[in-house]
Amino acid sequence: MRAIKTLFALAAFGLAAGGAQAADPVKIRVAWVAPVANWASILLEKKDLMQHHGKSYVMEPTRFQATPNMITALATNELEVANLAFSSFALAVENAGLNDLRIISDEFQDGYPDHYSNEFMVLKDGPIRKVTDLKGKIVAANAAGSGADIAQRIMLRKNGLEDKRDYTVVEIALPNMKAALLGKKIDLGTATLPFSYDPEYRNAARPLFVQRDAIGRSQFVFWQARSGFIAKNRAAMVDFMEDTLRVVRFFVDPKNHKEAVEIAARVTKLPPERFDAWLFTNKDFYRDPNMLPNLDALQANLDAQRELGFTKTKIDAKQLADLSIVQEAAKRIK
Repeated sequence: MRAIKTLFALAAFGLAAGGAQAADPVKIRVAWVAPVANWASILLEKKDLMQHHGKSYVMEPTRFQATPNMITALATNELEVANLAFSSFALAVENAGLNDLRIISDEFQDGYPDHYSNEFMVLKDGPIRKVTDLKGKIVAANAAGSGADIAQRIMLRKNGLEDKRDYTVVEIALPNMKAALLGKKIDLGTATLPFSYDPEYRNAARPLFVQRDAIGRSQFVFWQARSGFIAKNRAAMVDFMEDTLRVVRFFVDPKNHKEAVEIAARVTKLPPERFDAWLFTNKDFYRDPNMLPNLDALQANLDAQRELGFTKTKIDAKQLADLSIVQEAAKRIK
């Protein structure tokens, strides 16, 4: 009888072990908007550095037109990791009630000293010479409430101009901004990487102001996940962040610049010359090599957003941050 019990125990252990080994990897859908500018659009281009991919997790890049569209996906559990801008993060917490959203890493910062800042473009030969000239004009945003949209609204408000009263906002996808401005369908267009270095765009248009002028340094885009998903899948998330850090450090290392440019050209189907002079240099957004967000800058961004009436709730960035995952991941690959 004792022998039979032992056999049953061993069989049960074997089934449990086999079940654990056969368990499907955790699916991690990661959002992106702009190719190359957002890490999720190019992480799998260096899958050879992602040691845990296909084992403990599977990463699925998921494209959105703008960061506000990710909020619904988060709320309905159709997205695991978002890359919300500071503005849409505040809306997710305040309007969508996603109080369980946690800041888990940096993606890129705008306004960092000696680095790129989003540009707001007007035609070189057009009538707009200063911000106040936009009165009665058409201003484009990639989506209402996006980080760039909030920045330009703040800049226009600083110059006495209010939406609907003094100007009209239309939504245009980032890749289509150049055509809309050069076609004179809008008077002000958002230019962000990689689209802003398009030679045709720069030959015909110039920046009226940059985002730094409007809101200073910003933790512009960062990664978030819901606390329940983190708690349930923490081990897989650490593996994912370890792999992500390995790829990020590859791309920001100057010795890999040539390959990074080749990857960017392949992903966007643009010539390499369009990337060579700026990609992952100080002519690009600042990207922390440890993917640690600047929570002080983020807090200042959230406070400015609230002071100008775009949000009502006082949001504490540090209370909604969980950096333990990326910090643990960084320790593994030092």
